[in-house]
Amino acid sequence: MTEAHFYIGCPMWGYKAWVGDFFPDKTPASQFLHLYSRKLTTVEGNTTFYALPSTETIARWRQETPPSFRFCPKVTRDISHTLPLDTQQNATHEFIQRMQGLGERLGPIFLQLPPSFAPGHIEQLEHFLAFWPRDVRLAVEIRHLDFFREPHAHQIDTLLKRYNVARVVMDTRPIRTGSANEQQMLQARERKPNVPVHIAESADFAFIRYIGHPRMEVNAPFLEQWAQQMGTWLRQGLTVYAFCHCPFEEHSPAICCELYQRIREWAQLPSLPWENAQMEDEQPTQGRLF
Repeated sequence: MTEAHFYIGCPMWGYKAWVGDFFPDKTPASQFLHLYSRKLTTVEGNTTFYALPSTETIARWRQETPPSFRFCPKVTRDISHTLPLDTQQNATHEFIQRMQGLGERLGPIFLQLPPSFAPGHIEQLEHFLAFWPRDVRLAVEIRHLDFFREPHAHQIDTLLKRYNVARVVMDTRPIRTGSANEQQMLQARERKPNVPVHIAESADFAFIRYIGHPRMEVNAPFLEQWAQQMGTWLRQGLTVYAFCHCPFEEHSPAICCELYQRIREWAQLPSLPWENAQMEDEQPTQGRLF
């Protein structure tokens, strides 16, 4: 059976409201990444969407995290949101080269296409994927609703599979649950598109973005569905990257923990690093299925 790994994390590694709960009291911001990477095992690199980090910054991120940790940086918006997409080869090459400074800590890079990227632009994506190096994992998030309908859904899933690129699965159902006022408030704080949950196994890994509800009882049925799905993927030898968001990000680590415990009922995984880390420098053991 193919070896599979499970990585779980949040959209960020530092959030002030985590101090005193997820982080010890009085933790300075300079320690956020160090502590986060010893509690969870991956992070969405949203900061790279806004600017390309310096070589020195990348080296510092690498130094502050254990070898088992994975960064999943988002492609800079100057690349992803500038059309035609396939004219950005020089910038794309520079971005990839900079991210490779993370070494073994580099997980799949995350390309978020704008809502305006429609089926008529798919040839641009094909050229982009042909240029993308095969040894660098890539996940693509598609937001145009036509890509969730046939024949376009099959067309893009087939394209991604040809290049072993994962189609990002975004689940926004939890923030569209509850009273009208509650839904309005949550969606105002977490502006995510209302797209269907579309599962396409187009790569040797899966990339899930779960937009959770502040109340765990609302999350429960959705997390159970995902635990079964992720457990199945792990047993099939598929590596899984799962990211738990929340409009109130103070709840995101708890959602990660709840999802992880549910998956352990379906697949063999060790305890989360934060459950075992009694000493600050203890190395977490990455989730692995044999």
